[in-house]
Amino acid sequence: MKKRHRLRLVGITYNQIESGVYAVILEEVYGERRLPIVIGYAEAQAIECKLQDVKTPRPLTHDLMKSILDSFALNLHAIEIYKLPTGVFAADLLIEDSSGNLRRIDSRSSDALALAIRYDAPIYTSSEVLEESGFSPRRPVAKEEKKETEELSVGERMLMYPDSEPQGRIRNISDLSNLEEVLENENPFDEDSDKEILDFLSNYSDKEIEQEISKFASEEKYEIAARLKSLLKKRNQRE
Repeated sequence: MKKRHRLRLVGITYNQIESGVYAVILEEVYGERRLPIVIGYAEAQAIECKLQDVKTPRPLTHDLMKSILDSFALNLHAIEIYKLPTGVFAADLLIEDSSGNLRRIDSRSSDALALAIRYDAPIYTSSEVLEESGFSPRRPVAKEEKKETEELSVGERMLMYPDSEPQGRIRNISDLSNLEEVLENENPFDEDSDKEILDFLSNYSDKEIEQEISKFASEEKYEIAARLKSLLKKRNQRE
């Protein structure tokens, strides 16, 4: 990798049309271009749990990987994201031993990102990747690019047209007993849904909500626990 650009993880978005499809959104630290990378449900769950600091009763796969590396005095120095000829993103893990020696290990980009946020390790990519797949938020596709909207990848469409997908609304929030059903069926990227759920949660204290978060985590319903913790954090930021 020649010139490297440092990226930061800004969030995860969900494709309302293709069920189970998520995209992690990376952004240049010293720029405005964003890079969407499509990931699966399990990897999205692992990343979201760490971002929301959800405590799980047993270690998730990437927590286990970190524990193994730590036990052998190995550290994740950085990750470098690149693009395969097939168009799929991949990554190199730069693993550092106790003597400061670095070794590159091939990885899926999603696994690399899930590990990077657990180590607070820097994320890099190349100029070529950003020029080919990076976008400024909501930047229209120019005609001279000769790339029609329907030819864009799933991740690119999710980033460039985040409001083009159908939006869901929350209904029938009665009490904490049906909160799981509500969170499973809502659209987590709809501000109206956020408002309805936050209005409902205003009837409960932080302690009561945190108890629900712990309950979902103990039942290994990590995505729901992470979503609820995100909403609690959002509520407290507004107060």
